[in-house]
Amino acid sequence: MKKLLLICLLLTTGAAFGQQAGKVIEELYVKSDILDRNVKYAIYLPYDYETSNRTYPVVYLLHGYGDDHTSWLQFGEVNRYADKAIAEGKIPPMIIVMPDAGTSWYINNYNGKQNYEDFFFKEFIPTIETEYRIKNKKQYRGVAGLSMGGYGTLVYSIKHPDMFSAAAALSAAVRTDDDFMAITEARWKEAYSNVIGPNLNGKERLNSTWQANSVLGLVQSKSADELKNVRYWLDCGDDDALSKGNGLLHIALTEKKVPHEFRIRDGGHTWTYWRTGIVDALAFIGDSFRQK
Repeated sequence: MKKLLLICLLLTTGAAFGQQAGKVIEELYVKSDILDRNVKYAIYLPYDYETSNRTYPVVYLLHGYGDDHTSWLQFGEVNRYADKAIAEGKIPPMIIVMPDAGTSWYINNYNGKQNYEDFFFKEFIPTIETEYRIKNKKQYRGVAGLSMGGYGTLVYSIKHPDMFSAAAALSAAVRTDDDFMAITEARWKEAYSNVIGPNLNGKERLNSTWQANSVLGLVQSKSADELKNVRYWLDCGDDDALSKGNGLLHIALTEKKVPHEFRIRDGGHTWTYWRTGIVDALAFIGDSFRQK
């Protein structure tokens, strides 16, 4: 009898935990005419998505350089953290969409042959928000990301404030003009030549593509009222080389009197840091989805 009760308890407990687990689908794609290829993405659907008829808010979660659409799941374990945070009421049930951006830096490249930003706003978001039960309004849409994805988060939210209620950038690749010019030739060839332009040195790197997508430059070009249209969360480790750029961004927003949250925690440019920061970032965005 005790054995039977134990089995029943285990089955009941398992079912309860199962009900709280969201669904993850990794190998999906959107056909892009702009990029002339299929773009992969992964998606996290909250635990009650398939048993309800409701619509959900959405967060577009962007990966870093050298990673892909599965990285936030494989290394960041974002589904596990989201499940727990939803169950505990820290974040509202939300859909999390993770697109593959390759090494595009999420922007339109210098020669117009790989216009990822155009794809993201003209094809990706409309397709996703038609395919899934998403509340397709600014109030219920957020963007977040790490490193290159943190950079994309800031570029997108500053340039398209009509699209997002909140943006959370973790260890964002924010650089001054001087720091951008100082990138080694080898690193430039590897990471930036296909996006900003090949064989560029010194001030040549500060071309129109960079000017259109420099986070610090964009902040300076916008009025305080324009910047206030989005809620910003900035989080960067104290041992991260990118903490300088993030600190300068914090100063620039402060000088313009733009409300934002700024965190410098103990840590570096690592998945350990991002895993320990993702729930707070999602909670910050989730607050935008709730009525005050």
